[in-house]
Amino acid sequence: MNEQRNDSVVGGKSFTAVAINCASKAGEWIKTKLGNYASLDMKYSSHDLVTEVDKGSEKLIRKLILTYFPDHSFLGEEGVEPGPEASAQALRNARDAEYLWIVDPIDGTTNFVHGFPYFAVSIALAHKGEVIVGVVYDPSKDELFIAEKGKGAYVRGRRMQVSGEDRLSDSLIATGFPADDSYALPLNMKGLAAVVPKARNVRIAGSAALHMAYVAAGRLSGFWEIGLNCWDLAAGALLVRESGGQITDTSGRPFDLGVRNVVASNGLIHDELLATLKSAEAIG
Repeated sequence: MNEQRNDSVVGGKSFTAVAINCASKAGEWIKTKLGNYASLDMKYSSHDLVTEVDKGSEKLIRKLILTYFPDHSFLGEEGVEPGPEASAQALRNARDAEYLWIVDPIDGTTNFVHGFPYFAVSIALAHKGEVIVGVVYDPSKDELFIAEKGKGAYVRGRRMQVSGEDRLSDSLIATGFPADDSYALPLNMKGLAAVVPKARNVRIAGSAALHMAYVAAGRLSGFWEIGLNCWDLAAGALLVRESGGQITDTSGRPFDLGVRNVVASNGLIHDELLATLKSAEAIG
């Protein structure tokens, strides 16, 4: 019994191996369902979709994690009622757990529904409120982004490093269209109108987890969005940090699991991006 308990708390290696295994298995299963889902429902708005594949992916991940770590807590998107208030409450209820797995079983469900190959499985593990493992898996490209606190971040076995652009005008930036069309979406549109003229260009591809993974990999110089949830951000935030980047809320305060309005960057353009959003009154 003691040996079994020790195995579950050895540290990053066993946790990361489980996260990788779960993300890979769920991602491969999701890929077989592309274009073949049976039910489609709206959650918070017409931009916030769910299928039985989302639910099946979360069930698979939860079962695997709790098989290895039955004493750990689990917070998955599909186990929470729709809407920002319910999401915030679910995090408050869970964030004091010693070990908390935070899972988005398909980040980019709208893309998945339309067969657009830009969606991911996002899995993070927080220890006493701090993310120590983050994995984002893109099954369409078979790309696995992995980070462990203090040990760097990797994709395809290579260590990632954020980009070197030091001006917004030289930078490719990403954002999203929030599901909350009464509050978050109008704010993000104001930010978009301010950033587009100043950046080299802006991309909106539909997965916050992948956008942050791309910041970590140096493919994007920055990303911001209003009204996200911890399962959208937790794994990607660690990827960015461990690749040498910076992640804060839109007011510049340090990132924690409660942040909903986020800015992630290579660090070099962070202040300029924050200032641009602030000048547009688009920080939430």
